[in-house]
Amino acid sequence: MSLVKVTIDNIEVEVESGTTILNAARKIGGAVVPPTMCYYSKLEGSGGKCRSCLVKVAQGSTKDPRPMPKLVASCRTAVMDGMVVQNITSPEVMENRRAITEFLLLNHPLDCPVCDQAGECHLQDLSYEHGLVDTETVEERRTFAPIDIGDKIKLHMNRCILCYRCVMVADQLTDQRVHGVLGRGDHSEISTHITKAIDNDFSGNMIDVCPVGALTDKTFRFKSRVWFTKPFDAHRDCPKCSGKVVLWKKGDEILRVTGRKDKYGELEDFICNDCRFEHKENTDWTIEGPRKIERHSVISQNHYEKISKPEIQDNNS
Repeated sequence: MSLVKVTIDNIEVEVESGTTILNAARKIGGAVVPPTMCYYSKLEGSGGKCRSCLVKVAQGSTKDPRPMPKLVASCRTAVMDGMVVQNITSPEVMENRRAITEFLLLNHPLDCPVCDQAGECHLQDLSYEHGLVDTETVEERRTFAPIDIGDKIKLHMNRCILCYRCVMVADQLTDQRVHGVLGRGDHSEISTHITKAIDNDFSGNMIDVCPVGALTDKTFRFKSRVWFTKPFDAHRDCPKCSGKVVLWKKGDEILRVTGRKDKYGELEDFICNDCRFEHKENTDWTIEGPRKIERHSVISQNHYEKISKPEIQDNNS
């Protein structure tokens, strides 16, 4: 595989040919990485729906230095040798991102005070970083009644941003998908086919991949705010999956079990429903130790890990 050089926000990086702008930015890391609400590296075909990762290509390549006429989705656009990309250095990109954030919040209710996703919601992060103080929307928001789409999964369609992640999980992890996107345009909604309920060994992964609080774990609902829990890495011998999970505990009680996620909020391994829902006793697991939490996360509040303070230089010495 040949290597190409691309410059993102004045930082040059060398990546394999065919790499997307988003993954090239992730190789650099930090603030130059565009936000994503629909892209998921482990789900084939994901991306290109939320538009929150749009960037400006100021130079197409060394051979053709012309800029691209419009902002492009970084999760779907491959880099070219000599390409120059602007993300946070482009006022046009930042203004567009604010507009996209407002659009994603168009029908989203202010459920944060009662939503189980609060504290680990990607839409909250996007709104905090790029949202407007006041909304310009005066139209009524569309509303749906919460429904059960499985014995362990609650669907709040009001919160859904139609990222399609849950549909792709069902498509690519199971052989009998019974839910999808019904309707078109602003009538689109996630739902099951008539009389069908989601019931397969890996359906719980839909909860983990959902970037908002549209799909929630019924066994965890309203039990605790996530920042009051303590996450631990743990594993068990499981014939269906890797058995590597995160236990979210309050005292000695295991309130919920989730898959392990990387710094971009993507699952390292998909776990089965047995591990997720049926094993909530400490004796079921081999606990490896406290889960390392990024300090920018609200989950790090009230955390038990010690922060190593940098040595303070005494200017008087």
